[in-house]
Amino acid sequence: MQGKCEFCERDNVELTEHHLIPIQYGGRYLETCMICIPCHKQIHALYNNMELSYRLYTIKRLKNDYKLSRFIRWIQKQPSTAIVTVKKYRKRKNTRY
Repeated sequence: MQGKCEFCERDNVELTEHHLIPIQYGGRYLETCMICIPCHKQIHALYNNMELSYRLYTIKRLKNDYKLSRFIRWIQKQPSTAIVTVKKYRKRKNTRY
């Protein structure tokens, strides 16, 4: 599905559904948002599901997060056709869910 990412606000990008409260923590039927694949990957590369469910459970909170706001500023400069590689944050490299 093509459209505008609710996170980085780039237009004409491939969208995926992001559960603001992870399914693992009861978010299956709660609010979701449509975001582009690079944004979705970056969110999950930086934070585990517990942190997303207790601290970063709205688009506004995600956008105001320091690490993610830096990513947003960068990704907004990238064309919608760019293939973006996302690396796991150092603290999360050896962390399991």
